[in-house]
Amino acid sequence: MKMSFRSLPLLTSALVLLVALPSLRAAEITVFAASSLTESLNEIASAYQKTSGDKVTFNYGASGILARQIEEGAPADLFFSADVKSLVQLRTKNLVHEGLYLLSNTLVVVEPKGHAIPLSSAASLATPAFGKIAVGEPATVPVGNYAKEYLTRKNVWGAISGKTVPCANVRAVLAAVETANVDAGIVYRTDAAISKKVEIALEIPLSEGPNIVYPAAVVSAAKEPEAAQKFLTYLGGKEASEVFVKHGFLIHSEKK
Repeated sequence: MKMSFRSLPLLTSALVLLVALPSLRAAEITVFAASSLTESLNEIASAYQKTSGDKVTFNYGASGILARQIEEGAPADLFFSADVKSLVQLRTKNLVHEGLYLLSNTLVVVEPKGHAIPLSSAASLATPAFGKIAVGEPATVPVGNYAKEYLTRKNVWGAISGKTVPCANVRAVLAAVETANVDAGIVYRTDAAISKKVEIALEIPLSEGPNIVYPAAVVSAAKEPEAAQKFLTYLGGKEASEVFVKHGFLIHSEKK
């Protein structure tokens, strides 16, 4: 059987195409992100996937827990934290690359809708009117640490620490208030905005509250480092920023 040499160019072209295919494939990026970013990141990823072709999946949770998972080798390409502390924890161990400060937020005290107790200031939380107060676990949940920082500065934390109910993440704090299992809870303003079952009893002014920063960085052991960096750049761009602002976040450069 004789092979026609006319088929060789076609065979060569096919081989070149097969070699090139890996570089054209869509990347699958795994993002470990703070729970409070759920709605905004889901919306952003939906738009990003249509234009980039890359697939983005999320693992949402408390930033401190997510950082620990990355330390233990969990597969992640990008880490988007609700505090700088968790990112620095990984950075000092060279587990993430240098990141970007993207967002800011503010704290609010929320109460069950229709069952609100008058609250004139943070000091009111120490009165007998408030039995249980939900907060994020300060050691691992940024919103809990921010709340503790603020209430300590107001000389309130010591008076209420005995009646606080530590929660696994900010959404757990919100759920505890929604179900009226507690009298009040401290969450981000962006989380209060997504619930119809709570009402804001007290807003903590930006000038008085803790310095809330959401940084993001590519994980050193990322399987898709280039795609992760591309998505990180997109998160800091105009389209993503508009989505974050729509959901109530502050762009970090706007924080004064």
